[in-house]
Amino acid sequence: MSETGSANIGVVGLAVMGSNLARNLASREGNTVAVYNRSPERTRLLTDEHPEAGFVASETIEDFVASLKTPRTAIIMVQAGKGTDAVISQLTELFEPGDIIVDGGNALFTDTLRREKAVRETGINFVGAGISGGEEGALKGPSIMPGGSAEAYVTLGPILESIAAVVDGVPCVTHVGTDGAGHFVKMIHNGIEYADMQLIAEAYDLLRAAAGYSPAEIAEIFSQWNAGELESYLIEITAEVLKQIDADTGAPLVDVILDEAGSKGTGVWTVQTALDLGIPVSGIAEAVFARSLSSKPAQRQASVGLPGPSTAWSVSDKAAFVEDVRLALYASKIIAYSQGFDAIVAGAEQYNWNINKGDIAKIWRGGCIIRAQFLNRITEAYAENPGLVALVTAPYFTDAVATAQDSWRRVVSGAALAGIPTPAFSSSLAYYDGLRAKRLPAALVQGQRDFFGAHTYKRTDKEGTFHTLWSGDRTEIATEGSSH
Repeated sequence: MSETGSANIGVVGLAVMGSNLARNLASREGNTVAVYNRSPERTRLLTDEHPEAGFVASETIEDFVASLKTPRTAIIMVQAGKGTDAVISQLTELFEPGDIIVDGGNALFTDTLRREKAVRETGINFVGAGISGGEEGALKGPSIMPGGSAEAYVTLGPILESIAAVVDGVPCVTHVGTDGAGHFVKMIHNGIEYADMQLIAEAYDLLRAAAGYSPAEIAEIFSQWNAGELESYLIEITAEVLKQIDADTGAPLVDVILDEAGSKGTGVWTVQTALDLGIPVSGIAEAVFARSLSSKPAQRQASVGLPGPSTAWSVSDKAAFVEDVRLALYASKIIAYSQGFDAIVAGAEQYNWNINKGDIAKIWRGGCIIRAQFLNRITEAYAENPGLVALVTAPYFTDAVATAQDSWRRVVSGAALAGIPTPAFSSSLAYYDGLRAKRLPAALVQGQRDFFGAHTYKRTDKEGTFHTLWSGDRTEIATEGSSH
């Protein structure tokens, strides 16, 4: 195919995210953007509404490909799954070796591994790029997590840098690693987002159920928190949500929203992947389970009459209680991020990705849903010690948890006594205590496993693997048996 095109970048799929990304690209100096949608009407609508963008529009995939300069670069923004595979197949037939196909959707990273391997055999580069920030981020500057080859990033990197959010003069994009690394890191980002949102929701519930604050009063508390170390996009928008009054009823809008939380699956993927990697992400898991529980109305309705505590939580010093909840939220947030980065480390080892953890925290500082001041501390921690065995062991975070832990324990224990569910707060504290325990009851679990399944165990005082003949004389014998 001859070089006839004028566009240096193309976008396939012009729903809201694709359209906004195309407009963002077109607004940056040096970019000429080709656009194509399976439905020509959507393409015409975009070009008619935004003539200033100078889009190069096509109504067939062949014309779209012909409109691109070489090496041709196209970003696919269609629904994940079969639709993505169909577009990849079309482009692979028309592209040439050295061209670049980018999947900018929320693909499962194992699908990206499969697609990259298949496309690579044609000589075409395939890039799985996580794009965070929602509709507004796509238009104004997202956080972008591209995987793929170094060769592809030479062409693609400057284009993505031109549209990414910028913090302290640094674009929020980095070459994460090969093949599926970008979508893997985006998946973990979304898992952390689940945990962050659940922790904030639990803090709201505690302030309301235990201390009796109204939504408007809690909005003010969150606004105050947003001026300190909890400063983040999610804290900011929580305050805005809690301020909103429903026009129909005059009640706080949060009180007329059905308490059943939805999910698009990336949190589930994070937990499933972490289980496969043997990494405990309990805070993220409890956030996913909390959404699942909220979406079981029949079970919840049938359980309303179950017995609970005989007395309610009586908060006498509200100011002290608010500070306790703030510190508990901060400590639990540290654990969520620590667990998330544990999963990134394990994924990198499993799939041979060279992922710079400090760079990941740096590109999450702007554009994405979990953007927060807090991420600067993570970048600094990994800059000081790239080999951190756990983020929570970095001096800054160890000190932060030391300051917060008395409040954290008061909040979790008080909530349990009062019957207020705090699954993410509680599991985060249990995980922290598990890390710091000198000895865990796993020794007993190993004894049980050896008793019923001869799974063997190791000893603290000898090398080797052992099995006890639990019946009869209880003799211990050395063995080379494996553990399951």
